[in-house]
Amino acid sequence: MEKAIEKANILLEALPYIKTFRGKTFVIKYGGNAMDKADLRSAFAQDVLMLKYIGINPVIVHGGGPQIGQYLKKMGLESKFVGGLRVTDKETMDIVEMVLGGLVNKSIVQLINSYSGGHVKAVGITGKDGELIKAKKLDAEEYFKSMGDFRPTELIDLGHVGEVKQVNPQLLKHLDEDNYIPVIAPIGYDDEGNAYNINADFVAASVAAALNAEKVLFLTDIEGLKDSTGKTVSSISTQEIEKMIKDGTIKGGMIPKVKACIYAVENGVNKAHILDGRIPHCILLEIFTKEGVGTEVYKI
Repeated sequence: MEKAIEKANILLEALPYIKTFRGKTFVIKYGGNAMDKADLRSAFAQDVLMLKYIGINPVIVHGGGPQIGQYLKKMGLESKFVGGLRVTDKETMDIVEMVLGGLVNKSIVQLINSYSGGHVKAVGITGKDGELIKAKKLDAEEYFKSMGDFRPTELIDLGHVGEVKQVNPQLLKHLDEDNYIPVIAPIGYDDEGNAYNINADFVAASVAAALNAEKVLFLTDIEGLKDSTGKTVSSISTQEIEKMIKDGTIKGGMIPKVKACIYAVENGVNKAHILDGRIPHCILLEIFTKEGVGTEVYKI
């Protein structure tokens, strides 16, 4: 009986959050260990379906860098990176599109649908579907400057590496109305039909802003954002993040992720969350418990 009462108390703890977030949209960036390990994949699918069933509208944006690397190797092509960005010529872009928009995207769709019981269904799309993501070639000089990592652009041609120019959310709204969960591969297209590989964090932030989402959640392989003493910060403002970037507390590969958080909350998203995707059911723990399992980012 005590265990049953404990379970009831857990449900009651979640009730105020369910009431608050019912009808709201959450955009979730899915990647890292949460995508690679079977138990974490199952937990992720269950979390997403739980959100949908209680009236929250989840939208998934996924990565797939390791999978792209594996297939490039199978094809005898070398993976080359500059400042954390994959140099993507036309041949590489074709493989990126096949792996992200095909293999990875459809495996996530199948995973969610395998737990759905048929009442809710996931559907996979890329930026080309419904003209969802209009893109342009990434301005490498501007990008590296913004990340505090200036590189002479005359030595850099990143190829088909893009940035989001515009998100058209109409397709996503229609899918939600019809009880579908969108699963988005981070590939955008320009007016000439050229495909671009876009950082999934920035796609998630841009999609969240276009949908006026309540939250955008980034599943990572770390405990959360850490301060200068190495302690995980549970809640932080965009202003404080900017200070931590300037003083070097936040550096390297963490900068693009927090920049995506800043973009989201400065463009209409209520809060961004950096979650430890290595923890099973990290989404539910962050959203429906007082303790949480990561770092929330907000605008003052």
